Amino acid sequence: MAQMFGLSRTRAADLIARGMVLVDGAEAAKSDRVLAGALLDVEIPVEVDPLAVVPQEVEGIQILHDDSSIVVISKPVGVAVHPSPGWTGPTVVGHLAAAGFEIATSGASERQGIVQRLDVGTSGVMVICKSEHAYSVLKQAFRDREIDKVYHALVQGHPDPLEGTVDAPIGRHPKADYKFAVMADGRPSVTHYATLEAHRFASLLEVHLETGRTHQIRVHMAALKHPCVGDLTYGADPTLAKRFGLERQWLHAVRLGFTHPDTGEHVEYSSDYPDDLAHALELVRSAD
Repeated sequence: MAQMFGLSRTRAADLIARGMVLVDGAEAAKSDRVLAGALLDVEIPVEVDPLAVVPQEVEGIQILHDDSSIVVISKPVGVAVHPSPGWTGPTVVGHLAAAGFEIATSGASERQGIVQRLDVGTSGVMVICKSEHAYSVLKQAFRDREIDKVYHALVQGHPDPLEGTVDAPIGRHPKADYKFAVMADGRPSVTHYATLEAHRFASLLEVHLETGRTHQIRVHMAALKHPCVGDLTYGADPTLAKRFGLERQWLHAVRLGFTHPDTGEHVEYSSDYPDDLAHALELVRSAD
């Protein structure tokens, strides 16, 4: 099989194990020999590259700003920033490709032009680079923590103190690959928060990220015993989530401020709460 079809021996063995190889009409084992005159029947499926960018316009992505250097969007929930193994849903880069945007080619092929990310389950404002110069400048600005990243989070209970800083390293959860946790050997992670509204069941916080670890706000709020409302992955109360009609964590990237890579001026872009979060917040307010 490897010689006839130009496959690796590993790929050939995988096809046999998946029952896609017949010898004289019978399913074969990888140790079987093909004798002279035998009929070898092999089904070779088309393998889809999980990292390939598939142009596909995505309903709900809003263009907040567009110039020759950058495009700023408001990302809806349920959309990944770029393709990754195991994700088959819509992506920001796929939408931009379908909509005719040409973005910077720096970075890995599936995430060209990407200098920041938002979780699939987190909505809000983000910037993508169109020029190589913008990519270089903003990538460094994110590394140097010169970007003002502001989120609003609705968390269970009332943090004490009402305003503070969480400085706790974050690493991958020791028992669940899809989760993260405060770990002694994790990467440095700093979150600043302030209470905007305190209600009977929950508090609305404004959060400034000093670092940008995966799930950082969700992990730090859970570590304070005040998980984001609706964030069942990190210990939120499912009864409370159902009461307020939430099927995801109440977390939204509301503002993004930075020095424009071309003009040198400070620019700031904002994104309104999506309908599900706005509705949940009104329910929380009315429950007082």
